[in-house]
Amino acid sequence: MRYSRPGPRCAAVLGSPPRILLLLLCSFAPCGYAGVRLLDGDWFLIALWFVGAAVLHDLVLLPLYAAADRALVKSAGRRREWVHHVRVPAALSGLLLLVWFPLITGRVSKRYAGAAGLSADGYAARWLILTAVLFGGSAVLFAVRSRGRRRRREHVVDGRPPADG
Repeated sequence: MRYSRPGPRCAAVLGSPPRILLLLLCSFAPCGYAGVRLLDGDWFLIALWFVGAAVLHDLVLLPLYAAADRALVKSAGRRREWVHHVRVPAALSGLLLLVWFPLITGRVSKRYAGAAGLSADGYAARWLILTAVLFGGSAVLFAVRSRGRRRRREHVVDGRPPADG
């Protein structure tokens, strides 16, 4: 009798090894627990919030940042090596804004202070500083990389690197 490992067969059917399926099934336990705990309160408002967030993202935010990215790529022209140096800090800054939006705008300052016992002041300033640091660090990284690229181009003679020796 011939025995075969389930790995190749599972990968052919699922497109991934069986350990990925096992990991996915194991992740359903904490997600289910979190969902039950989350929906224990006012489940209708929570479900409405999720649907509203999905609709807001898909119908409003996605076209906005896709258009911004398209404009960025179009403005780069033939020199596109700097595009990722704008995309990454913009995405990280946008993600931080999305996560901390209520505190950055100050809409929940009193509730936050009551629940956490800390002041919600300064979130907007810290977010702006962090955004400036992200873009500044990206600009420094771009300058270092482009300087290295320029040096390599200067050492190339007639399309060939210099001979060692």
